[in-house]
Amino acid sequence: MDDDERALLAEFVASRAPVLIRVAYLLTGDRSSAEDLFQSALAKTIPRWRSIRHSDPEGYLRAVMYREQVSWWRRLRRRRDVSIGTDASVVADPSAGTDLRLALQAALWQLPPAQRAVVVLRYYEDLPEAEVAELLGCSVGTVRSRTHRAVTRLRQLLPNTELLELQR
Repeated sequence: MDDDERALLAEFVASRAPVLIRVAYLLTGDRSSAEDLFQSALAKTIPRWRSIRHSDPEGYLRAVMYREQVSWWRRLRRRRDVSIGTDASVVADPSAGTDLRLALQAALWQLPPAQRAVVVLRYYEDLPEAEVAELLGCSVGTVRSRTHRAVTRLRQLLPNTELLELQR
């Protein structure tokens, strides 16, 4: 890799890293794991930089992150439980929607990892079902059923929430 390509790569990473780490955080649920996921995906992307830099390097890096996270989940073969206190009272925040965002985030961590990934890809990343299926290495039908189960569970966890009118 020559100096010009290194400069382009450094500029790309500096400008897009915050967004990509945020996506990784949504997939992993942990800041440090998100950074590890981003770095791992970046390490796999750098050798291909010369061929992808002119097309869609961010899309390529996102796809590597999704696949890497799915591989980590498959290796673990168990669901990581995240303790979320239900007895703590929610204090109203002057920022509009903060309570809803926090409640939705807490509900997302209660979903199994595969369902959480589908929700993140479908609704946060706004990807079509076919692309989600390709990224996760499953069929479109599997994406639909996971999405249905995830949204149903989110509706149970967050009743009376207008946000969850996603599939109706």
